[in-house]
Formats: sequence, C-alpha cells, structure tokens
Amino acid sequence: MITELDIHLPLRKALKEDARRKAVAQKLGISPYRVLSMRLLKDSIDARRRPICKQLRLLVGVDEQLPPAELPHREYAPVPSGARRVIIVGSGPGGLFAALRCLELGMRPIVLERGKDVFARSLDLAPLHAGESGVEDSNYCFGEGGAGTFSDGKLFTRATKRGPVMEVYETFVAHGASPDILTDAQPHLGSDKLPDIIQAMRHSILNAGGEVHFSTRVNGLLRSVDGRRVRGVTSADGREWVGDAVILATGHSARDVYRMLHAEGLTLEQKTFAVGVRIEHPQSLIDASQYHLRPGQCRPEGLPAARYTLATNIDDRGVHSFCMCPGGHIVPAATEDDEVVVNGMSLSARDSFWANSGFVVTVKPEDTAACAAEHGVLAGLAWQKQLEQATARAGGGRRKAPAQRVPDFLAARVSSSLPPSSYEPGLAACDLNALLPDFVSRRMREGLQFFNRKLRGFAGEDALLIGCETRTSSPLRIPRDSTTLQHVDLPGLFPCGEGAGYAGGIVSAALDGRRCAEAVEKMNG
Repeated sequence: MITELDIHLPLRKALKEDARRKAVAQKLGISPYRVLSMRLLKDSIDARRRPICKQLRLLVGVDEQLPPAELPHREYAPVPSGARRVIIVGSGPGGLFAALRCLELGMRPIVLERGKDVFARSLDLAPLHAGESGVEDSNYCFGEGGAGTFSDGKLFTRATKRGPVMEVYETFVAHGASPDILTDAQPHLGSDKLPDIIQAMRHSILNAGGEVHFSTRVNGLLRSVDGRRVRGVTSADGREWVGDAVILATGHSARDVYRMLHAEGLTLEQKTFAVGVRIEHPQSLIDASQYHLRPGQCRPEGLPAARYTLATNIDDRGVHSFCMCPGGHIVPAATEDDEVVVNGMSLSARDSFWANSGFVVTVKPEDTAACAAEHGVLAGLAWQKQLEQATARAGGGRRKAPAQRVPDFLAARVSSSLPPSSYEPGLAACDLNALLPDFVSRRMREGLQFFNRKLRGFAGEDALLIGCETRTSSPLRIPRDSTTLQHVDLPGLFPCGEGAGYAGGIVSAALDGRRCAEAVEKMNG
C-alpha cells in the first residue's frame, strides 16, 4: 500500500528517520517494520510555541517500496516553421515563463530585454554599492531575470487559484534550482543561484528555436494599417520587431513604457501601491523572538534563519511587512542616478548578520492628486519619483540612504548614531518623519508599536529604518479583457505580470506569463 499522510513531530525527532517511521506507524496503527519507505512531500515549521515542531507530509510505502523519485525534466521541441511569432517584451518571470509556454504550444517566442544578460548585469551592480553612477538599463530592476533575480527569489505565494504553482516550481528545478523548493512550505531560490537558473531557461528558449535579444529597449508599438491591431514593436536602436502578438511583461519599474502607452492613447488605470522603508534588525533578534530563545542562545540545528510576516490596518490603510529577507542585505535599487530606492535580497544560505523587510503603507490614487493636474493618470509615477528624488537629497549623494533608529523615529528626533548596516553605499542620519508624507509616517509609527507587541524587539533600539522602499508594485494597471487577456483598446497586445498590475511576485508573474501565452494560442487571426 502507498499512502500519503501528515505527522507532527518535535524538531529533533523530525530530523531522524527512525522517529519519522515510528510516528507514521503509530498513526497507521501498524508495526514500524512494515513502513518500508518514505518520501518527503512538504516540510513546514511550527514555531508558535515550545517545543518547536515540524509538520511533515510524507508519501509512505507500507509493505512495499516507493517507486524511484524522478527530478522534474523539461524538453522543448523545436518550433515548427511557420509558427506564430510572439514578441515578448521583458525577460522577468512573466516574460520567461510566457516564452517557455509558447514553446510548449508550438509558437516562436521573440524575447526583447532592455538590459544585459544576467552575468553581465551582475557586473553592473558593483558600482551601485560603491555609490557610483549606474547603468540605466542594467541594475537591480532591469536586465535578464527581472527585479526578482537579485531579490532573494522568494517563491511563497497565495496565487494557487491562478494556475499550476507546482508546474512553476518544477520548471525552476528542471533548470537547476534545488529540489528542496518542491517540499519547503516557503521556498526560495537565492540571489546567488538565480543567475545560473535564468541562463538555463534562456538556453531552453534558444535551443528550441526561440530568440532572446539583449540591450533592446522597446520604445513604440507597430499597428496594422487600420490602426486597430498591434503587429509588433519598435526598439530604441531603430529596429522593428513584427509578430502575431505582443506580450508586454516589462515589470513595475519601466516608467518609460507607461509613458509610451499613454502617448499611444491607450487606456491606463491608477491603482493602489505602497511605500515606506526597509527595517533592519540583527538576525539573532528575529531568531530569538520567533523561536522563543533565551538571551545569547543560538538558533537550534535544523532551523533556518527566522522570518516574519506582519500586517494590520490603521484607519483605512494597510500597514505591513513586504519581501522579508532573513539573513539578507539591503541593496540600492534605483533605476536612475537622481533617486535612492532600497530593496532587500538574500543569498541561498541566508546567513548574513542581518534580517530586513519592507515596512510599508498603502497609497491610494487620491494621495497623489497633487500631481494629477500635470501628469494625469501618470500621477502616481510622478509622486513616486518625487519621493525617490527627495530620498536621494536626504541621503546627501553617492546613493547614501537616510536612516533612523526606530525609537528616534517614534520620538521624531534625528539619531545621534546609527548601528552597522548591510547597506553598502552608506547611511545618513535623518528624521524620516520629515521625508515621508504624514499619512505614511503617522501610520508607520502606530504600526511599529503594534508590531512590537507581536514580535519582541521589532521597535527596539537595534531596529533601523532605511529609506525609502517605493517599488513594491506599480501605481498603474494596464487594463485587459478578463477573457482574452488582450488590452481593452488594442487587440493583439497582452499586458502581463507585475508591471501590468496582474501579479505580485515571482510565482504569480510566472503564472500570468503562462496564461498570456495560452491566450495568444487561442487568439483569432
């Protein structure tokens, strides 16, 4: 008999196969000797109280051996001659998974990426950490793999109703990701592992007859003679790219693309987004709080760097943590030299001294009304940009970020000293209350005190706020038909992923990319 079941064991026992076998046998009411084989299907930690336990889902062979496990594998058949040409703008998770799905459906993906390949892109990050000028189209937001490549690669998602999440995980494993992501309840890839994975995905596209073009920034649309349908795009180097459909998967920071669509007369919609800061703590503080450790006690063997998710509503706005990076680093994520934007990332080991997370407040369209007279539907972009420029001025230049200890932020005073930080360009003491809009800073103060009751030390002396986190998502949505997924004004144009307002992370963007490819395959004409 082969069966699937869940067991709940204290951490130390959960790490031992004999203890697992005994727990399985006890649950089934049989002798442990009849449990001939076990395979882990899901692994999650229950740290709500002591002792810390693991919840394990196992596939069990009773009186028989399980068949050998096989790692996911993907083969993409060569694209047939005469296949539909699908222009895919952007090579983040939305664009890459759209391209791979096109191959599976017998279509030829033509991927256009404004930035460089993932390894050349990696070299362009070093000057940013030294406070030097960056490359406009090759940074933490732009380039092969998109913003998620250097943002930890968190795969945890609630988007299970949007499509086959496990298919996304298996595709990553087939391209070199650790098989652990198939069983971890909150999987991540690690920013050090993602470049190889992304490159392998590119090779799959190329080997099957697709195309990938770097340093190709799209700056216009090509329309049919009557102007009623898209037939391709133009790029800044003067080339034209003609296809049967265009999937627009440009990510949340491609402001020039929104401006281009607006100039083309296409409908855009303002939507909510969130801004705030990065909050950084010693990882040991988060471990101690989440794992109920005594002062000075080390994290027990078998436990990863602790993480947290915090959320509440204050008045009519959400206040929440975002993109939490255990054992991580804070990085300079601006796309232009007159801005300072911070984001977080972790390597696969998640073993740095620090933990960080976005700490943000919801911004609604009415909050950006002061920019509407000049910028119209693009008001949110202008508002966001103004905050990023003000952050750069407060930092004093060379990508230094304004920062403040949490107790000083709560007391509205500039910190007399700042603790060490993972943010390499450097910090400048500043009262973030004066930098952030009042409706944001006021709710942040309330949120900090509320979260400190949930997570011991969250608002303590070792907690540091670093400004500003502004690219949680785009202030705009590119509307599309809910059935065909084509733009409401222009057939053949498929807005996709985070930049279009239909995803909020790697997995949801990948799922949306797959959906858009499937919609192209069903498209008439």
